[in-house]
Parts: sequence; structure tokens; C-alpha cells
Amino acid sequence: MTTLRALIAAGLVVGMFGWAVAKLPAPPPMDDKAKAAAEEKKAKDAAAAEAAKAAQARAEDRVAARYIAEQKAKGVNVTPQMGPSSSPLVASPPSNRPSSKPEKQEAHGQPGTVR
Repeated sequence: MTTLRALIAAGLVVGMFGWAVAKLPAPPPMDDKAKAAAEEKKAKDAAAAEAAKAAQARAEDRVAARYIAEQKAKGVNVTPQMGPSSSPLVASPPSNRPSSKPEKQEAHGQPGTVR
């Protein structure tokens, strides 16, 4: 019963003050100075976003390089798998001499890795 009274009271309040909600007028058109300021802000925001993106990429590269170095110290060979837009951290030059043994490929990862 109390819930019903509360709902009725809320309905009355919304019904009485619902007409007070109005549409705001459109903002006035920007003058040349405001347009220039908006373009400058847009350029600064784009530069800041690009700097943040570059800083993130550098941090990821540092973490990956540290991980690879730690795994190398343990004797585990880590081959980074990168996306299509990434550049490799360390690229080894391809050798032109044929190997005497065919390379063994593991289906589920590198030998010696701990899961």
C-alpha cells in the first residue's frame, strides 16, 4: 500500500512539473576567433593523443624487450608474435646457408616453455 502511494505521488510530481521541460535554443554561430580557437584546440588534442599513443607503444616495447631478455637468460627462446601494424623488436638477418637438419615445428608452442 505504501509503494502504491509513493508511485502515485511520483506520478503527480512528474505530471505537474513535466511541462517545465523545454528545448534549449541552438547555440549562436561561431565567429572567426572562436573557429580559430576550436581548430587550435582540435590540433592540440590530436597532438596530445598522438604523443600518448607513442608513449604507450614505447612502454609496450620496453616491457616486451625486458620479457624477452629475461626469458633468454633462462634459456627459453621467445618469438614475439605481432599484429599486422607492428614492427619487430629484434630482427635477425636470414641465413642463406642450408641447414643440415630440418627445423622441428611445435604445434603448441616453444619447447621448454612453462604454462
